[in-house]
Parts: sequence; structure tokens; C-alpha cells
Amino acid sequence: MDIKSLSLEEMEPLLMELGLKKFQVKEVFSWLHQKQVESFDEMTNISKAGREALDKKFYINFLKITKKLVSSLDGTIKYLYELRDGQMVESVLMHYQHGNSLCISTQAGCRMGCKFCASTLAGLARNLTPSEMLDEIYTAQRDSGEKVNSVVLMGIGEPLDNYDNVLRFLRILSSKEGMNMSLRHVSLSTCGIVPMIDRLAEENLQMTLSISLHAPNNAIRDQMMPVNKRWNMDELLTACDRYFEKTGRRISYEYALVGGVNDSVDAARELGRRMHGKNCHVNLIPVNEVKERGFKKGSKESIRKFANILEGYGVTTTVRRELGSDINAACGQLRRQQALEGES
Repeated sequence: MDIKSLSLEEMEPLLMELGLKKFQVKEVFSWLHQKQVESFDEMTNISKAGREALDKKFYINFLKITKKLVSSLDGTIKYLYELRDGQMVESVLMHYQHGNSLCISTQAGCRMGCKFCASTLAGLARNLTPSEMLDEIYTAQRDSGEKVNSVVLMGIGEPLDNYDNVLRFLRILSSKEGMNMSLRHVSLSTCGIVPMIDRLAEENLQMTLSISLHAPNNAIRDQMMPVNKRWNMDELLTACDRYFEKTGRRISYEYALVGGVNDSVDAARELGRRMHGKNCHVNLIPVNEVKERGFKKGSKESIRKFANILEGYGVTTTVRRELGSDINAACGQLRRQQALEGES
């Protein structure tokens, strides 16, 4: 069994069956999620017999760093990890004034099919387990020697398409016996699976919900994001309003600006009208150019004009800094490159 994917409550009866005491179960959990050991032999306050019993029943997951790229511009670090079955995922460690943020993957691949994204090109291989998501954090901390202060679920995959594992990951991450990370320091990005947004609202986890919107209307969003044909913008924005009413947490809307597609003055005005009066934040992102997709960034002037128009509608707007631009830090590209090299 994958012991690192178990919550403390799930772990307790299983370890007590092996003869460990209740207080020792907490110690094992602490070894895994605070000290972040990679073998049972490192758990020095557990008896040898106890460690051997654990080793027979469980394994401790870990990731292998296959590639590591460090930006010479801003120190951003991009990791390509190999999982136990050979699948590859990415994470990106970014440095801000408020601390270090790690963007993690939640799936190996993605089936959402967004037209501007490298992660969807080969489809979905499988979901990540809670331990694999946690190990993206633990491995980055161990390798970089830096503490991860916040986590963004915005890497490869759609988090709400892996709902149960993501929820378990969040509960372990925020456990006081583990990393004890406040979920106010966690942001989850979704392309807009409406039923799962409503389900997440009921959890009332107090994290930030980020919506990959990328369009001001259904006509443009249908072209860019197949999910919009299942749950259109009106349904999505209404679900976001329900999320805000339930949690009190301001929604963040991600908008990747694509030259000649969604970056016009008319698009900005239409988006401004939709967002006016909402307790939200719009994060404008110069689109990441993916060779197979053909989308291009708009000009800096068009991005600035777009932001100014939104602010004119009273919408809080930022333009995301392009971190790690010299290492293709947007998720999906390194995994795709590795797959193509394997085929050649």
C-alpha cells in the first residue's frame, strides 16, 4: 500500500494492526510529511520490528528528477519528474517577494483538450495519487533547499477531473501533523467543470479558486476550450457566484491573451461588462506559445490596453509576470519534449 497517500485517520487502524501504538502512528505520519523521509529505516524512534512490519505492508513513494532547468533570468526552477510507472509530470518553483510558490501537476496528461495548452496534446495517461502530488512539493524542497510557501494546482492536468485524490492531497497537506500548510496559501485552477465546482464549494476549504476563462463569450470560448460546450460561460459564472457565496473566497479568473483571437478592445469591453460588480480578480496572461498550437502572444500594447479597459469597469486586474521564459516554464512542454525524444 501507498502509505503516504493515507490520512492520519486512515493510517491509524492499519498501523495499530501491525502492533504500533497510537502515538507511534503520529510519529510515522510526521516522519513522512514533516521530515519527509524516503525509507522506513530512517524512522529511528520506531523499533526495528515495527519498521520491518511497515516495510512489508507499505511502500514510501518518491519521485525521480529526470530534468531540472534553472532560469538565468529570475531563478525559476522547472522540474521534470519520473513516476514509479515511468510517466512524467512537471512542477515549477517560482520566487516572489512573499515567498516561494510551487505550481504542481495533478494528472499525467490531460483530457480537457484546451487548444492553447501543451499538456493536452497526448491526452490523459492517468491521475496522480495524493502521495505523488505531495512528493512534487517534498522533492522540490529537498532539491532546492528552499521552503515552499504556497502551492498552485495549475500544472499538467485538470484538478477537478481527479477530485478525490486532490481532496485527499489537500487534507494531508494542511494536516497539523504534516506540512500544516494553510489552504489560504493554495490555489486550484479549473477549466470549468461546474458540478465539481459546486461539490468543492460544499467542502468550504478556504482556498483560492482560479477559473481558466480565456474568453469573453461562448463563441470564442467554444473554439478554445471544448469544456465550454458542456458547461457554457453563463453556467460557469453562476457556479462561481455560488462558490463565492458559500466560501466568501474571491474568485480569480485566468485569461490567456491570444493575438487576434481574444485580445481585442471589444473582447475587453465584453469581459469588463461580465465581471463588473463581481468580487473577483482577473489575471491576464500573455499566452504561452506552443509550436503545435499556432497561437501567438498579443503585443505588449494590446495587453496594457486590455488591462486598462477592465480596470475602467472596476475590475481588479493584473498582468502576470512571465517567470522562467528562457526555460519554457509553462507546464506541459518539457513532458512533451521528453516524449518526442523517446519516440525518435
